[in-house]
Amino acid sequence: MTTSGKKPAPPIHKNQIIDFIGGTREGVGVRNIMIGIGTKDRAGVKQAIKELEEAGEIERTRGKQYVLSGRLPRVTVIEVTGTDEYGDVVATPLNWDQDAEPPIIFINPEKRGKSRQAALGKGDRALARLQPIEDNNYNASIIKRIGFAPKTILGIYRETDEGGMLEPTDRKHHFDFIVPPENINGAKPGDLVVAEIESGRKLGRASATITEILNIERPETSKGDQPYTKIALHDHNIPYIFTDLAVEQAEKANAAPLDKRDDLRDVPLVTIDDEDARDFDDAVFAEPDNDKANPGGWHLMVAIADVAWYVRPSDELDKTALERGNSVYFPDQVVPMLPEGLSNGWCSLRPDEERPCLAVHMWIDADGRALRHQFVRGLMRSHARLTYNQVQAAVDGSPDDLTTPLLESVIQPLYGAYDALCRERLDREPLDLDLPEKKIILDDDGYVQDVQSRLRHDSHKLIEEFMIAANVAAATTLEEQKQPCLYRIHDEPPAKNLESYRQFLKSIGFKLSKGQVLMPRNFNQILKKAKEGEYFDAVSQMTLRSQSQATYTGKNVGHFGLALRRYCHFTSPIRRYADLIVHRALISGLSLGAGGLDDKPINTEEIGEHLSVTERRAAVAERDVVDRFSAAYLSGKIGETFSGKVNGVTNFGLFITLDEIASDGLLPIRSLPDDYYEFDEKRMSLKGSRNKYVFHLGMKLDVVLEDANPVSGSLVLSILGTNTSPGRQRPKPRKKSHKSRKRSRKSTRNR
Repeated sequence: MTTSGKKPAPPIHKNQIIDFIGGTREGVGVRNIMIGIGTKDRAGVKQAIKELEEAGEIERTRGKQYVLSGRLPRVTVIEVTGTDEYGDVVATPLNWDQDAEPPIIFINPEKRGKSRQAALGKGDRALARLQPIEDNNYNASIIKRIGFAPKTILGIYRETDEGGMLEPTDRKHHFDFIVPPENINGAKPGDLVVAEIESGRKLGRASATITEILNIERPETSKGDQPYTKIALHDHNIPYIFTDLAVEQAEKANAAPLDKRDDLRDVPLVTIDDEDARDFDDAVFAEPDNDKANPGGWHLMVAIADVAWYVRPSDELDKTALERGNSVYFPDQVVPMLPEGLSNGWCSLRPDEERPCLAVHMWIDADGRALRHQFVRGLMRSHARLTYNQVQAAVDGSPDDLTTPLLESVIQPLYGAYDALCRERLDREPLDLDLPEKKIILDDDGYVQDVQSRLRHDSHKLIEEFMIAANVAAATTLEEQKQPCLYRIHDEPPAKNLESYRQFLKSIGFKLSKGQVLMPRNFNQILKKAKEGEYFDAVSQMTLRSQSQATYTGKNVGHFGLALRRYCHFTSPIRRYADLIVHRALISGLSLGAGGLDDKPINTEEIGEHLSVTERRAAVAERDVVDRFSAAYLSGKIGETFSGKVNGVTNFGLFITLDEIASDGLLPIRSLPDDYYEFDEKRMSLKGSRNKYVFHLGMKLDVVLEDANPVSGSLVLSILGTNTSPGRQRPKPRKKSHKSRKRSRKSTRNR
């Protein structure tokens, strides 16, 4: 029995303190923390703070203010690393010595009225005043410059009537550089070169001296001789030449014996890929389950090329595959993870050719729920090489000579199993984001014929669902066998991202509740509500930006986007090293023969971090090359009008995605109707101070293509009919809000 009428104070949760401190832009004291987490228990808060300090989670600054550990000093020296995808100049703290990735520092543009000076470039250093923003990153205001980096530039050497010229690959350079005859140093027209920018000017233009000629060898898969892929290979330091020993090892490979493998050669497994695919690493099969205890159920098979048979731990092929991490796919060529002799040869499931495989049998019920599975090492023969369009046409009633005899026995059972998997997917409710992808169509000479949005048929989704089921089975088996697993994780959205997302949704009349455990279905409900409105594309983009980034790691936290407790990559060992690790672990855990893990302990954290980096590197390089090919295609359409949607808003303009060809371009703020424009970061909008025009994410606009630069991959747009042109398009003014506006807004004038 208590002697006091006071209720005991609720327990102090340390995560609440961490979340509150992390959400503030400055250090906070004990009183602020108490108010922020809603408690009057001062002693409890102080004890929790002490424990968090001792654990290294938070640290105290001068004046008894607390910040998250790793926060940078307000004034520090930074070094410029380049620009991000939106053109903002970014930097990193100088002499960063922590194990974690350094924060991103966004350099604020100089305010009008300051003395004009050269913009900071890559490698330049400066003393800056930092202000924390979302995701533990910072905005930086430059106090003073400390030093300049040697000014080098990557570009294509050209010869014109005016003499030698260098066309830069970096879109921040808006003009070409003169290359005097004495500075050419053996370069030939069309060469990709590195040059040093000279301090003086000639005929009003800056000049450059060529210091290195980059003769990049083109892989066998190359098509045409455009320079765009060469630029990406150099820009992103992508390894593209195999060692002689690796090539020799691949060429010596030969057929794998049946031996103790399961004989799967009579199973009608088929591959389904794009028309231009060259490596076929997965084959599928389905049939109704003959078990009477499983009415309406299905027996599925996914067979994957047995790369582990040919690539053994620590051999030369393994070393080069780990260095690359993954294959890189460009419109005109592939930079494979493994030499052609394997990736397009013995590890490619070509039709009517015997190939070793690692296969998984899966049994599901009528609603797609997994009942059991079994991994085997087999020898298979693909019964057909099919394409997505071909399979979809067959199901839709237009089979061709190849699919007609397969329709009833092979293709229809695949769709029957797919229907069951779809029912399980609907019950699981993964994140339903289906953003368009660009597809570059090239002619035989490597020139762009068309730029299209990549179509997604049910045939694409069928293969995706089969692969997801196989990946889950692999992760489950490795856990059961207590084998190391390189998980593919997708963590829950970070709290800071969610707060920005909520603010954006609130600005357009939507709501994402606080205080609940968020699931993918919560985001799907928002997307469904926005489906028919003008903001659907904006909501889709912001939903994507709110998510964590998927990575590889040895520690399982589940896959939020897929709504799965465990997940790994098993289905593409030709092109992803992570899958090869999983294959080896399965072979070892299930005693399936040679080619498993060796006796050395495997550091899944270190390998996972490396592979996450190579994956991001490949994604950025692929996007850059697609942008360059798109710009090459559009360079013949300058002056034409396009419809598009705003997919990004910055303080210097709008990024527009053109509807028909899904290409992105910049509409500079100078092209907007003359006014001062306020950049509202939370609402992702620009608003005119006088005319009250509001340009926001997802807004539809008609634009004119002003410029297209294939070397830099940049498009410059203007609004149709702006300034004094009659009938100009006037965005609808939004009603003025009397609510207070935070200082995150930036004011910019177009000139």
